[in-house]
Amino acid sequence: MNRQAAEWIGTVFNIGKLPLAPGTWASLIATICWYFLFQNQDPILLPIITAFLFLLGSLAADTIILDSKDHDPSRIVIDEWVGQWIAFTMMPINLTTAIVGFLAFRIFDITKIGPIRRMEKLPGGWGVMADDVMAGIMTYFVILFVYWMMN
Repeated sequence: MNRQAAEWIGTVFNIGKLPLAPGTWASLIATICWYFLFQNQDPILLPIITAFLFLLGSLAADTIILDSKDHDPSRIVIDEWVGQWIAFTMMPINLTTAIVGFLAFRIFDITKIGPIRRMEKLPGGWGVMADDVMAGIMTYFVILFVYWMMN
């Protein structure tokens, strides 16, 4: 992948270049996009798009890492986008899911508890993406738990 395409994809159209908390901005914008874009779509569309973005993000992250010599540049935020959308896969599209999913994902992504930190140690773009995939999976189960408690 060429460097310019990698920058656009990896930074999600420069969201990753925002000065404060680019990962939080990316998660917030991913949540807003999920809320509005997937309201009336087939639920299988989200995991298909997310899987594609994971592969594309891994390639973009590899290119940026090779260019910058930094193992996880903070401007790469496609990983937050993918992790956030994993958390929302097959979930009801409403404000409860959005708020719980966003907050839980940010907590897991920032603290990197348990298996999240281990995933980050994978090499290259896989490591950049994998820790957020794990944070998304853990967030998915938090959302399920919240809905279970509400019933």
